[in-house]
Amino acid sequence: MGMFQIKDTHGKRSSSMSFALRWKHENLRLILLSAIISIAMTFMLLVLLYGTAEKKVSVVINGQEQIVSTKQWTLERLLAERSIEIGPYDKVSLAQGASIKDGDRVVIDHAKAVTVKADGKTNTYYTTDKTVQDAMETFNIPVREQDRVTPSLTSEINSDVTISVVRVDTEVETTQHKMPYKVVKKEDPQLAEGKQKVIQTGQEGLLVKQFKKIYEDGQLVSEELVLKSMEASAVEQVVAVGTKKPEPKVSVLSSSTAKAETSVSMKDYNFKAKKTLKNVTLTAYTAGVESTGKSEKHPLYGITASGAKVQEGRTIAVDPKVIPIGWWVYIEGIGLRRAEDTGGAIKGNKIDVFYESESYAKKFGRKKGYTVHVIGPNKPKAS
Repeated sequence: MGMFQIKDTHGKRSSSMSFALRWKHENLRLILLSAIISIAMTFMLLVLLYGTAEKKVSVVINGQEQIVSTKQWTLERLLAERSIEIGPYDKVSLAQGASIKDGDRVVIDHAKAVTVKADGKTNTYYTTDKTVQDAMETFNIPVREQDRVTPSLTSEINSDVTISVVRVDTEVETTQHKMPYKVVKKEDPQLAEGKQKVIQTGQEGLLVKQFKKIYEDGQLVSEELVLKSMEASAVEQVVAVGTKKPEPKVSVLSSSTAKAETSVSMKDYNFKAKKTLKNVTLTAYTAGVESTGKSEKHPLYGITASGAKVQEGRTIAVDPKVIPIGWWVYIEGIGLRRAEDTGGAIKGNKIDVFYESESYAKKFGRKKGYTVHVIGPNKPKAS
């Protein structure tokens, strides 16, 4: 039998395996790139299939909701498809570049132009707020409780609305007023007539008033008296007025005059006259206002210069330089009278005769040519 030499195949298998490993090693990058491309194409295919698939999206515009069907895959393309414009002040719940999917809800609020008049300025703002109060907070315009806002803070904002803010301020002003005191005069019989004396000093009172003033935008619109209080009462000033009459002064003739006394006999009277006056003018007066300037309510009504009360048939007014006060005279044709009063118009040889009746005094008029015998301080006795 012949012998067959068996070939060694181990070396061939080793070479084949080394070749495969070298190929894989040299083409690893290619293999990875191919895998990445395959995955990307698959993803793009899925995106394309998903994006072109019809989806339903809820779109809410200014509170109005509608369901739209679209094949767009971003909000921006959906808005363009539906001709929905978005302004710079509008609010959108999603970014315009955001992708959309079936069942999404997009909320869009269009901003409204708002004109605000406040603090002497007029400005235009844009807002998506629903009420005036929310808008004022957004605009950072403070509104106090007492301010007046038109339309009201709770009002809804409509297009092109004008909001007016009137600043209302209240101020309380206090004023003080001096109240004058009264002067009260009281008769004092112990004080000489014509004299006055303050027995109680007067003091002014103090009246306090409070006014409520309301200003609108700095202008006074109303003023109201809310308080009136007498903080201090006025004190009367009391003045004593003297009513004490001076003692009647009786003139005493000198010895030379006394020697000139003459005896006179008139009807029922025989007396010695100190002197006799010729061509005396007589007039008449009463105690009333026309003659003395005093009414019946006057404290000195009917009181003569001598302090005696007037009496018809006795009282006459004379010039004390001619006939002393308190002396008796005899007027021919009239009778016995006493000099008790004076008068501004009674000067020289003039005598004013007192009568109760004003009409008679007027009728008496002015009489001239009378003779008057000046007797003295003592009344002569009837013979």
